[in-house]
Amino acid sequence: MRGTLLALIMVLIALATAALWQGTDTFAAGVRSAMNQLLRFLPVLVVAMLMAGFAEVLLPKQLVQTWLSDNAGWRGIGLAWLAGILTPGGSVMGLPLVATLFKAGVGIGVLVTYMTALATLSVLRFPLEMGFVGWRLATLRVIVSLLLPPLAGLLAQVVAPVILPR
Repeated sequence: MRGTLLALIMVLIALATAALWQGTDTFAAGVRSAMNQLLRFLPVLVVAMLMAGFAEVLLPKQLVQTWLSDNAGWRGIGLAWLAGILTPGGSVMGLPLVATLFKAGVGIGVLVTYMTALATLSVLRFPLEMGFVGWRLATLRVIVSLLLPPLAGLLAQVVAPVILPR
């Protein structure tokens, strides 16, 4: 997390420098835009963090072991698949939850399935896509993406012990 924050700060410094190079008006416009976005997304972030905090303290270990561990097999993969599709708010809501579930011991395959479903099959995304690219292309993309989440989760279970030992 520290490395990621450091990289983001470096990119921020580069962007702020480029904006200043163009003039103080550009820099001020960038700051105003950032503040507007912050005010718009702050309530969602607060709700997401509160959800993650409550999930962390309320999630029973037995439930994690039975339903959400890599040993749960298709039960965990299936639940994650469905939850990723149905999570409102997309990544802003889902990623804090993933961080909490990861700390709680939820299986890597389950987490990757959830994250992939959240990114590719969100019910909130489909109507938006239909509006931009039409129902045919949006439907085609959903159909060909349906199996990506469980495949990614199963592959993660195989690869994770090498890359991400717990």
